[in-house]
Amino acid sequence: MIVLDCCAATGIVRDTPEGRALRTLMPPGEDVIAPHLLQCELTNTFWKYVRSGRMSKETASERLADALSLVTEFRDMRALLPEVFAESIRLDHPAYDLFYFVFARRNDATMYTLDKKLIALCEEHGVDCVHPAEI
Repeated sequence: MIVLDCCAATGIVRDTPEGRALRTLMPPGEDVIAPHLLQCELTNTFWKYVRSGRMSKETASERLADALSLVTEFRDMRALLPEVFAESIRLDHPAYDLFYFVFARRNDATMYTLDKKLIALCEEHGVDCVHPAEI
């Protein structure tokens, strides 16, 4: 099982070198889960591409749909709020990232991210993740 964050999904659909590497590491038929938060983050990310003139509205809309389709199941995050809040304070790390971290930990899943700080956090606390050296 894979937990996909916004950095990874964006890299995959933008077909960056790191994104292509992540895509090749995704086993066919593997379940990909994410908190509903990913929908918000991806929408905001592609809005930024349009706003900055780096992507047309049409291209951004297509990439957004492609990124959302990478996930086989979006999961409710309300039950995680107390744990995410406590962990974000304990680990001194943004709560946004901790939703993905806690999802991966609870589901014994592999974190797919391109966020170096999140990768370091996962490695430090025993959450399986794709390491940049693997890419």
